[in-house]
Amino acid sequence: MNRRFAVPLASIGLTLCAMAHADDAQELGKSLTSFGAIQAGNADGSIPAYEGGLTKAPAGFKPDSGFWVDPFKDEKPLFRITAKNADQYGDKLSAGQKALLKKNPDTWYMDVYPSHRTTAYPKEVLEATVRNATSCKILRDGLAVDTACRGGLPFPIPKTGNEVMWNQQLRYKIGHGYSTTSSSNSWLIDANGQVTKVAEQATFEEQPYYQTALSDREPMMYARVYSLNNYPARRAGEVTVLNDYLDPLLKPRRSFSYSPGQRRVKLAPEYAYDTPVPSQGGVTLFDELQMFSGAQDRFDYKLVGKREMYIPYNAYKFYFGCKQDEQFLKNHANPACERWELHRVWVVEATLKPGKRHVYSKRTYYLDEDTYGIGLYDAWDASGALYRSIFLSGVQLYDKTLPYNVKNVVYDFNKNMWVLLNDGLKGGYKFYDKAFSEQEMNPEAIVGRVTQR
Repeated sequence: MNRRFAVPLASIGLTLCAMAHADDAQELGKSLTSFGAIQAGNADGSIPAYEGGLTKAPAGFKPDSGFWVDPFKDEKPLFRITAKNADQYGDKLSAGQKALLKKNPDTWYMDVYPSHRTTAYPKEVLEATVRNATSCKILRDGLAVDTACRGGLPFPIPKTGNEVMWNQQLRYKIGHGYSTTSSSNSWLIDANGQVTKVAEQATFEEQPYYQTALSDREPMMYARVYSLNNYPARRAGEVTVLNDYLDPLLKPRRSFSYSPGQRRVKLAPEYAYDTPVPSQGGVTLFDELQMFSGAQDRFDYKLVGKREMYIPYNAYKFYFGCKQDEQFLKNHANPACERWELHRVWVVEATLKPGKRHVYSKRTYYLDEDTYGIGLYDAWDASGALYRSIFLSGVQLYDKTLPYNVKNVVYDFNKNMWVLLNDGLKGGYKFYDKAFSEQEMNPEAIVGRVTQR
C-alpha cells in the first residue's frame, strides 16, 4: 500500500512547495524588492528602506579609470565598537569579529557608519530574477541548478541553505562582459608582523550565467576565471584557469594550469575543496575563494534565517582611499581603512557530512540580503576551535549598475597570521561589455594570449 502511494504523495508535496513559492513571489516588488530583500527598513531606522540603490556617480569620478570615488567620504562614524563595549553589540557580531576584538583590545576596533542600501541591478537581471522565483528548479537534493535559471538570481525567495549558497555563487557581480585587473596583489602578514607580497596577478573573470545573448556559451557553465602570475619570480608566467558548472556532480570544476617550465596546459583537479591556494600564501582554500566556491556536496547547509549584523559595506576607502602601506598593522588590517554598516543578512550554517573529509568541521556564512555576497565567514576545525575568519568588502559600481565585492582579509587563528587579498590599488579594476568568443576562451588560447603580453 505504501509503495502504491509513494509517487503520488511525493508529487503532491512538490506541488504544494511550488504553490508556496508562487504565493511568496507575489510580494516581489511589493514588500520584497525584485531580488527578494525586505523592502522596508528596520524598526529603529538604522537600516533604511530600499529605494533603488546608487546609480549616480559623485563629483570627481573618472569613468573607466579603474577607480571609483567614495560617495560617502565626508560621513563620520556613528560610534565605535571596541573590546570594552563589544558585549553591548554581541548579537550583531560574528565569532571572528569577537575574536579579533579580544585578541587585539588596544589596536582593532570597528567604526560603524550610517547604513546605505546602494545595491542596484540592470532591468534585465531583475526581470529574470522575478521569473526565476517561480520557474527556477534546484536539482540533486540542492547540489545542482537548472540551466533554465540563467540571467538572474536563481532563488530570490530561498527556502534552504543550498538555495542561499547558489544565490551567492550566481550573484550578479561582473556584468555581461568580463572584468580584469592588470595587477591584483595579495599580501601575507606573519605572526611577527612581517609583510610579504605573495602574489601579483593579472586576472580575468566572466559569468557565462549572465551572458545569455551569446549562442556559443555552454549553458551549464556559470563562471570562468583565469589568472597570470607575475610575482614571485619563481612562479612568474604560471596560469591558472577555473571553470564551474551548474551541475558539479555531472560536470565537476574544470581546472587547468600552465607552467612555463613544462610549456603545456594540464588538468588540475586538485584545485578544489580544501586544497590550499598557493598564490594566497596557503592561508586560504580553493573552496574559500570569494568566501565560497565550488561544489556543496561535502557539507550540509542549514538556513538559520535572517538577522542584523555589522558587515563591511560601501568600502570605497578600503578599496581606493588607503594607500598600500596604510592597510597593514601587525595583527590585522588597519581599522581606519575599514567601514562597517548594519545590514540584514542570511545566516547559513554548514556542517561536515558523515564520512566526508575536510579540514573544517563547521562553517557559518553571513550573506547580505541585497547582494548575496558573503560579508562575514567563520570556520572551525575538527576540535571545535575557531580556525579562520574572512571579511569580504564590497562597493557599488554606480556607473555600471553593478555590486562588486572582491577585496578581502583572511585571519588564520591557528597560525596567528593574516592575508589581504585582491588589492587593486595598482591599476584598478576594469570592466568590459564585450565578451570574448568561446574559441578565444579555451585553455590553450588563454595561455597563448596572456603569456604573449
